Amino acid sequence: MSTAPRVLGAPIDRVDASLKVTGAARYAYEHRVDDVVYAVGVQSTIARGAVVSVDATAAEALDGVVGVLWHENAPRLQTDDAELAVLQSAAVAFRGQFVAVVVAGTPEVARHAAALAAVRYAEESHDVLLSAQRDDLEAPPDDSADSEDGDVEAGRAQASRLVERTYTTPAEHNNPIEAHATIAIWEDDDRLTLYDANQGSHKIGDDVADAFGLEGEQVRVISPYVGGAFGSKLYTHAHVVLTALAAKALGRPVKLELTRAQMFSVAGYRTPTIQRVCLAAANDGRLTAVEHDVVLQVSTIKDLTEDLAARPTRMMYACPNRRTTHRMARLDMPPPTIMRAPGEAQGSFALECAMDELAIACGIDPVELRIRNEPEKDPDSGLPFSSRGLVECLRRGAERFGWQPWEGATPRGRRDGRWLVGTGVAASAYPAGRGKATATIRALDGGRYRVQIDASDIGTGAWTVLTQIAADALEVGLDDVILEIGDTRLPRARSAGGSQGTASWGTAIVHAARKLRANGSPEATADAGENPYAEQYAMYAHGAQFAEVRVDADTGEIRVPRMTGVFAVGHVLSAKTARSQLLGGMAWGVAMALLEQSIVDPRYGDFVNADLAEYHVAVNADIGELDATWIDEDDPYVNPMGAKGVGEIGIVGAAAAVVNAVYDATGVRVRDLPVTLEKVLGPG
Repeated sequence: MSTAPRVLGAPIDRVDASLKVTGAARYAYEHRVDDVVYAVGVQSTIARGAVVSVDATAAEALDGVVGVLWHENAPRLQTDDAELAVLQSAAVAFRGQFVAVVVAGTPEVARHAAALAAVRYAEESHDVLLSAQRDDLEAPPDDSADSEDGDVEAGRAQASRLVERTYTTPAEHNNPIEAHATIAIWEDDDRLTLYDANQGSHKIGDDVADAFGLEGEQVRVISPYVGGAFGSKLYTHAHVVLTALAAKALGRPVKLELTRAQMFSVAGYRTPTIQRVCLAAANDGRLTAVEHDVVLQVSTIKDLTEDLAARPTRMMYACPNRRTTHRMARLDMPPPTIMRAPGEAQGSFALECAMDELAIACGIDPVELRIRNEPEKDPDSGLPFSSRGLVECLRRGAERFGWQPWEGATPRGRRDGRWLVGTGVAASAYPAGRGKATATIRALDGGRYRVQIDASDIGTGAWTVLTQIAADALEVGLDDVILEIGDTRLPRARSAGGSQGTASWGTAIVHAARKLRANGSPEATADAGENPYAEQYAMYAHGAQFAEVRVDADTGEIRVPRMTGVFAVGHVLSAKTARSQLLGGMAWGVAMALLEQSIVDPRYGDFVNADLAEYHVAVNADIGELDATWIDEDDPYVNPMGAKGVGEIGIVGAAAAVVNAVYDATGVRVRDLPVTLEKVLGPG
C-alpha cells in the first residue's frame, strides 16, 4: 500500500469548497424532481383552542391549486409524537401550529392560496408567561435532573462570603441561513424518498417511518449538504411530516420550504430560563457550597429539557457541598428544541457571572479564583479526568490577552475618551463523548478508496475532516479518498450534535481502515463501538474566554473590540475548520450577551420579532478581533484520534466573559440577557 504525508491536523481548505461556491452542491430544496408541486402550511392564529372549520373555497378557486388538506381530510398517521401528529385533530396547542396545508403548481400560487384559506376557531385562554413563582412547576422526567452532594446548609454556614443571585436568559432562535426544507416523493404508497435539510438522516427517516407505519428501510432520506442548523435540524419537526403527508394524499412529489417567520414557530428555539445561583466561599475564595436552581420552559405537547445546572455546575469547580434542581413550566408555546451548546450555554452564563461576583466579594482576581477552585477529579462522578487543561487555558489566555491581575479592583476605573473600558473572563467545559456509528471502506482501482457513512455536514467541515481522518488511517493522499455522507442508504451513524459527530464518525472510519488493512480485503465495515474508557474517566473539553468591552458613557452603546479564547480540545484534526468553529462560537457568545432575544407578546402568545430585521444577531460590525487558539493536549482515552469536539465549546462561557467585562467597565451588573443600553444606563 502506498503512503503519503499525514494530513490529519493540517489547515487544509475545505474539500467541498468549490462545489459550494459554484452551486454544484445542492441543498434540500434545490434538488430537481419531475412533476413536483409546492406546499405552504396554514398556521394557527390562536395560541390555544380548536379548529372548528376550514373554508378552502377561495383557495381552491385559484388556478394551479391542486389540494387543501386539514384534519378532516388528511391521511391518518400512526405517530405518538404530538409535535409530528400534524393535521390529525382539531386541537391547537400554540400559535403558529400547522392547521392546514395548501398545495399548488407554483410556490407563489401556494402562498396566495394559503392566505385565502379561512380558518374558524374555538379559542381558549392561553398561558405563555414563564415564572419561578408558578405553583405548577414540574420536575423533568429525567431522574438525573436534580442532584445533591454533601451538606449544602452546613457549607453555607461555614462560608465567609456568600453570593446569591438570579440570572435569566431569553428564548433565542437558531436561524441558520438555509431555511428548513423538504421534498417528499412516494413510490407505490410504501416507499418514500425525502430530500431534507437535517443533522442526521437516519433519525429523520426513523421518525417519518414511525409516523406512516413503515419500516425504517422504506424511507430514504438524502441530505449531503446543509446550510447551517445549530441544533434546529437535529430533531424531526412538523413540516417534514406535513410535506410527506401532502405528497401521499395528492400522489405527487411535494416541495415545502419554511419562511423565516415560520421557522420561529415550528422549528424550535432555545428555551428561556430563570436561574438562581448561590456560591458560598471562605475568605480565600475556596467554595464551601454551590446551589443552582433552574426553571425552564416546555410546551404542553412535548417535553424537551436541558440540564443547565448539570453541566457545568456539577463538575466545574471543587466543592464538597453541591445541590442542583431543574423545574419546567408547561406553556402554550411552540416546542423548544436544542440550540448550540444547549444547557451549557445558559448554565455557564449564570455560573461564570456568579463566579465573577464572588471574586469581587472576596477581593480575589477572577482568574486566580477559578484556579484556586480547580478540582483534582470530577466532582460529579468522582472519576479522574481523561485530561483537563482548564488551568493552562486560563493562564495561557491571560498572558495572550494581556490580562492584568488585580486585588480589590473597582469597576469603572478605566476610560478612553467617552468610552468606559472593561475586561472580563469566564471558564468553560463541554462533554467529550461519542455515539454509535458504522463506516464502510471499499478499495478501488488505482489505490483509491470509497468511504461511506451517514454522517452530516451542517457547515462545520465534516466533508473535510472525515476525508483527512480516512486519508490518515489509510496512509494515502486526500485525493485518494472518495467520501459519501448524508444518505440513509449509507451505513447508519449518529446525528451531528453534542459535539460528538467527528468523534463518532471518525472512530468508525479509523476502525474500518484498520480492519481493511489488517485483513487485506477490498472492503471492510466497522462500528465505532463503545468507548472502553467511558466508565473510567470523565471526559470534557475546556476553555477560557477573555473579553474587552467599551461602553459609551452617555449612550450606553456597547462594543467588543477584542476577545481571546484558549481551548483544550485534545488533538485538533483539521486546524482551519476547527478554528472556524471556535471563532463562530465566540461570535455567538457576543450575540448571546448583547443582542439575541425572541420576544413574546403575551396577548397573542407569539414571538413578535420573527425575522432577521427585528431578531438581532451579530454581524461583522459587531465583532472586533477574535483570537481563538488551543493548547497541546494529549488525551488517548476519548477516541482513537485523541480529539474532542469543537462545535460548541466556543460559545460556552463567552457570554459571561462579555457580561463580566461590562460590569468592569460600568459598575452595572446586568443579570438578565441580553445586555442592552437601557439596562446599562438604568432608569431615567
